[in-house]
Amino acid sequence: MKTRITEMLGIEYPIVQGGMQNVGYAELASAVSNAGALGIITGLTQPTPEDLDKEIRRCKEMTDKPFGVNLTLLPTIKPVPYEEYVRVIIEAGIKVVETAGRSPEPFMAQFNENGVNVIHKCTSVRHALKAQKLGCSAVSVDGFECAGHPGEDDVPNLVLLPAAAKVLDIPMIASGGIGTGTQMAACLALGAEGINMGTRFMATKEAPIHENIKKAIVEASELDTALVYRPLRNTARVYKNKVAEKVNEIEREAGKDMKFELIRDMVAGTRGKVSLTEGDVDYGIWTSGIVQGLIHSIPSCDELVQEIMSECTETIRNRLNNLLAG
Repeated sequence: MKTRITEMLGIEYPIVQGGMQNVGYAELASAVSNAGALGIITGLTQPTPEDLDKEIRRCKEMTDKPFGVNLTLLPTIKPVPYEEYVRVIIEAGIKVVETAGRSPEPFMAQFNENGVNVIHKCTSVRHALKAQKLGCSAVSVDGFECAGHPGEDDVPNLVLLPAAAKVLDIPMIASGGIGTGTQMAACLALGAEGINMGTRFMATKEAPIHENIKKAIVEASELDTALVYRPLRNTARVYKNKVAEKVNEIEREAGKDMKFELIRDMVAGTRGKVSLTEGDVDYGIWTSGIVQGLIHSIPSCDELVQEIMSECTETIRNRLNNLLAG
């Protein structure tokens, strides 16, 4: 399948593995790239720029196919040396960067000068237009269904994708709530030229997380996620476990007096990392999207990519054509 995304990224299939904190390591990125899609290393999962350089080198030993790096730009308690992470990405010869959070504007000149394709993740049409104006090569339009931060507009992809496609000139990747080939066909019909999947790639053999987490995703329904931090205007969709339910309880009780300090220790990133690595599903907060309700297996990345592409083409060629023929 050829789209502007496959041509731009040098990949066989228009499927991108989204950046995921404490998940996007070389093992997963290389497996996705070897399957003909685009794997992504999560930059800030690596504690220092030097560690990111080592992880990129490790990934290059596992694949000779293109892969990218995610760089999420968010305010943090401890300042992040973003300039150094950008330098490492460029010097390592990475040609695809997925940015998210704040605007990538401070680094666009450097990326463009070095031939790096920047794909900015956006949760609204206005942000997608801003990314296009800044010179991003593509946008990843992230609907309310997604895991992680869906923004505050609460617009799902059935509306968000065609609204963005109508006004954008650069290619658009559909992101959020996607895990099947029929959904991919729908996204293409709505104007996307590729798809981005996070949660679905968590439930694969190569995902470097504990089997208990993968099984929890498979066993969960589309109703088993929680929206936390809503009163703080920093909404995040996470797996509905005991910690998430307790956070929601505190948020309800605090009401307009809600402060992050009330939940800080409960939602610490270190606790979420323990859940992912040691398999205690209820120990910390970890992200998962409502697409978990459509996930019923733990295939290899290659098996997953082939299944999605087969189902997508089958949907387009047969189901949709047959509807016209009827």
